[in-house]
Amino acid sequence: MVNLKINGREVEVPEGTTILEAAKKLNIKIPTLCHLDLHDIKFVNQSSSCRICVVEVEGKKNLQTACSTAVSEGMNIRTDSRRAVKARRTVLELLLSNHPKDCLVCAKNHDCELQKLSADLGIREVRYEGEMNDFPIDNSSLSIVRDPNKCILCKRCETMCNNVQTVHALSEIGRGFDTVIGTAFNLPMHESNCTFCGQCIAVCPTGALTEVNKISKVWKEINSDKVVVVQTAPAIRVALGEEFGMEPGTQVTGKMVSALKLLGFDKVYDTDFAADLTIMEEATELMHRLKHGGRLPILTSCCPGWVKFIEHNFQDMLDIPSTCKSPHEMFGTLAKTYLAEKMGHKPEDIIVVSVMPCVAKKYEAARPELGLGGTKAVDYVLTTRELAIMIKESGIDFANLQDEEFDNPLGESSGASVIFGATGGVIEAALRTAYEFMTGETLEDVEFHSLRGMDGIKEASVTINGEKINIAVCHGLGNARSILEKIQRGEANYHAIEIMACPGGCIGGGGQPYHHGDMSILKKRMQGIYNEDRGKAIRKSHENPMIKKIYEEYIGEPYGEKAHELLHTRYIPRKKM
Repeated sequence: MVNLKINGREVEVPEGTTILEAAKKLNIKIPTLCHLDLHDIKFVNQSSSCRICVVEVEGKKNLQTACSTAVSEGMNIRTDSRRAVKARRTVLELLLSNHPKDCLVCAKNHDCELQKLSADLGIREVRYEGEMNDFPIDNSSLSIVRDPNKCILCKRCETMCNNVQTVHALSEIGRGFDTVIGTAFNLPMHESNCTFCGQCIAVCPTGALTEVNKISKVWKEINSDKVVVVQTAPAIRVALGEEFGMEPGTQVTGKMVSALKLLGFDKVYDTDFAADLTIMEEATELMHRLKHGGRLPILTSCCPGWVKFIEHNFQDMLDIPSTCKSPHEMFGTLAKTYLAEKMGHKPEDIIVVSVMPCVAKKYEAARPELGLGGTKAVDYVLTTRELAIMIKESGIDFANLQDEEFDNPLGESSGASVIFGATGGVIEAALRTAYEFMTGETLEDVEFHSLRGMDGIKEASVTINGEKINIAVCHGLGNARSILEKIQRGEANYHAIEIMACPGGCIGGGGQPYHHGDMSILKKRMQGIYNEDRGKAIRKSHENPMIKKIYEEYIGEPYGEKAHELLHTRYIPRKKM
């Protein structure tokens, strides 16, 4: 252990601890812009590129960066000396000197770390005049907008993309004042390896990376003569409240439904219904592969970022993911077939809007193989943040709304569908159903705790009918790469694997309220997910009465001919840059 003083207070920390970490132990805040602490997924970024965290260390001539300087015995540190504070202000003013003067990202997203830090340091004007670059904005993709003019070269996005996700779509290009973070060969993002997972957006401190905004288009549809229906993903309900000052993990399902109806949507449905449908298909597909010698392991297919990742990087394995569409695409398909018939409308007269925690869903909605004869199953995808903006600009007092219920027939759901929002939830939900389908016995304890938590890769075994079923769960694309390479080398023996692109699963999606790498926020959202599951009267997908009804009335048998026509898809090999 190492003993030291920070601002006159003694502290003891393990050897190798940084000054920043030691200060946190004393609840002393040192500002940072480039630092990214992702201990729960076993990664810490220490690029020291922003220089905002400088502190004064007794005996050292130069100021030290707190995020990358390890403590030593007897060290005496001042984080609040006039020299350190003045240096921070100067560094920040220099960053602001060539930042767009008309930048509105703080007003739009209410969470620009650069602007917040400027306010904290009392900076009201910039003394320096920097040379303003005029880089082109890359809005080529359907998911992510990249504005290099707002970039401060903190390299958080590069770290997340390359080291955590192992996608390698972003890197530093150019020299000197022309340096930017961009794609290989400065290609448009839609031509790169980008999976549109949005984790670069989740950690960007300035809004240089944002989602493609569809709010104006959705308003236009709401005010048209079309029937506009909206569906909301499981992870939204434990994160949306953060945009209105509520604690992360607060369940706001009823208030969310009420707000959506006030916004003018004709019907408000629950993607959880389609998650239950996904389990019916996926559990049956797993059983079919086990019974008929199909290729194993089966991989979950709910996450479009993960699907695009395997299409780019593991083209020889495209026959092992489940062929199930993602839940919101299943919902869109049924909305424009089953629901359209029920409502007496043509498919083209129904507009389907998905509210998702994910920016990759925007790209996914445009995949032609998920459409219906040239018509998209899902017309527009809004992120959690975009929905919050719509609620705020409508003057809705969200916190004081009365709870309302989802509309039916596509609004009834089980607890199994709710846990889709957290890593491990999809495979746990599938096991609840597969166990009863395969054994004919009632599963009394439906909670599989070994599949839960924030470990990057989790493994478990479940015995069903005397057969040991080996399960793996991983979140984050770097962990997915590790698992798939083990399978390629013949070192893994799994029957089923759940993969989610984002840390924590959908609760940590790139379209959620910003957490800036604070894993404690994701844990609270995860707990909110499991609390809602426990509060549900029905906790198994196959017991959802509306699911039973739609199979009886319209789909037929799970994994049958019509189910394949409506609810299943295929995958496409993609070029790797």
